[in-house]
Amino acid sequence: MSASFETAVPAAFLGEDEFIQCSEPAIRSLARELRQSATDDVSYAKAAFEWVRDQVRHSWDVADPRVTLTASEVLEHRVGLCYAKSHLLAALLRGEGIPTGLCYQRLVDGEGHVLHGLVAVHLRGAWHRQDARGNKDGVDAQFCIGAEKLAWPVDDSVGEVDYPQLFASPVRSVVDALRAATDVLELCDGGLPTGLDGPR
Repeated sequence: MSASFETAVPAAFLGEDEFIQCSEPAIRSLARELRQSATDDVSYAKAAFEWVRDQVRHSWDVADPRVTLTASEVLEHRVGLCYAKSHLLAALLRGEGIPTGLCYQRLVDGEGHVLHGLVAVHLRGAWHRQDARGNKDGVDAQFCIGAEKLAWPVDDSVGEVDYPQLFASPVRSVVDALRAATDVLELCDGGLPTGLDGPR
């Protein structure tokens, strides 16, 4: 199920599926731990975002070949690509009643493009995109309500795209690419999706 940000009904982005496993015991345990220090939904969402951003390593950044896709796999191994990290963040937020959708960007990657995954959370009556891929030199994504502070701004002059759709579940191109992979570093070297509907 997908919708534009303008028409997305928050209640449609609270569910669980095989990738966003809100009720998995380990995910519920982490959510309860993070909720203890939160004063409201915004502070909880920020805590969950920062935990996933900082405590789950981005596969490419740390040269870890393990393939993770589901929220529980990401939590168990503490590593994943942007898509996988988004699945864990969505599970942590939805499990605490915060509507969270998956969204995507098409970014320049070498001489081509690659699909990048992030989330949008519904807080204070609006959707707010957040990018938990993990910071490094040149990347400083922060949790923000209002002005976005994502990992990368989109440059449409070079074919980059902020896709306007919000998805309840991962898009098929992401699922197919990760399920077919045995080494995520090899996948990153030519097999990642370039858009919502296909590999490069």
